[in-house]
Amino acid sequence: MDHNATTPVRAEVFEAMKPLLTDHWGNPSSVHWIGREAKDFLDEARSQVAAFMGADPSEIVFTSCGSESDNLAIKGIATQYGKRGKHIITTTVEHPAVFETCRHLESVGYAVTYVPVDTAGMVDMDEYRKSFRDDTVLVSVMMANNETGNIFPVKDMAAYAKERRVLFHTDAVQAAGKIHLNVRDLGVDLLTISGHKIYAPKGVGALYVRKGVKIANLIHGGHQEDGRRAGTENVAGIVALGKACELAEGEIDQLAPRLFGLRNKLEKGILERFDEVKLNGHPTSRVPNTSNISFFYVEGESILLDLDLEGVAASSGSACSSESSAPSPVLTAMCVPPEQSRGALRFSLGRENTVEDVDYVLEVLPPIIERLRSLSPLYRRKKAG
Repeated sequence: MDHNATTPVRAEVFEAMKPLLTDHWGNPSSVHWIGREAKDFLDEARSQVAAFMGADPSEIVFTSCGSESDNLAIKGIATQYGKRGKHIITTTVEHPAVFETCRHLESVGYAVTYVPVDTAGMVDMDEYRKSFRDDTVLVSVMMANNETGNIFPVKDMAAYAKERRVLFHTDAVQAAGKIHLNVRDLGVDLLTISGHKIYAPKGVGALYVRKGVKIANLIHGGHQEDGRRAGTENVAGIVALGKACELAEGEIDQLAPRLFGLRNKLEKGILERFDEVKLNGHPTSRVPNTSNISFFYVEGESILLDLDLEGVAASSGSACSSESSAPSPVLTAMCVPPEQSRGALRFSLGRENTVEDVDYVLEVLPPIIERLRSLSPLYRRKKAG
């Protein structure tokens, strides 16, 4: 139950990419026949990814991952349009791939405004509008939060940015495959996805760059990806991403309601079985698979270790910051008290999860919480009082 960290490669995706590792192994930049074969596969995958997000194939840039796509979008725009302005807007709850990129740009002379969120983790739109300046060059706001699952009003935010003639990027890594994406409808200029979040392998991602928008290169070398990202393409991974996008788009209307039902069953079961628990995030405006719940008087890491012994994989936050012992920056930004933040678990379901999985978690979790709370002096004092 940790699909927001990564997903298994689907059998259909593996079968699609396998010939590119064995039979059609050419370099797509080569002019001979085996290179042309690889180029044909690359072009087909580009069309599949473009169709997945309602873009033109020429607007898709393949990268190594979501983090690279975010970096390319933010640094690429900041560098390309730096003469226009050096102010960037983002939020306090972004993924580290965006947050740390903005921190880096601050260190080299850019100004960044971090728009706050409310206690449900939703962006304060009044503060967002106030954050624009005459030298604002880019807004980067995630579509769905990786820890809470909250869906942000990207369409409205992008429309306001357009009124101010400011470019808009959204990190849609955690939204892809869970809700429909259409860059034209959203009105965004740049959009990030990552393969391993939608049942493709790790090591491949994509960045949508609207026609007419220029980005400065992060990687210099050859002229691959229409001169926007140097380096020989990972054709096998890109073919896998294309297939994963095609499959995701075809089944999202069936998968999303099923995940929604499983997630609600899990949340209802937890809230019924425990006192002193709290749902972190918006009650309704969330992707259908994600639930973040704080268990008071216990440490989330301790719960995870005990769940692991029972064969259950969950998370206490972003996998990209799992080695940090500090409270989640996302929950801190939501004004969740540190003692509640440290007791937070994130359950993120995927297409393989079943009702039996949820029932199993609801069976093994109560004795774990009961045992850990019995060791807590604060909880014992509360029960005695």
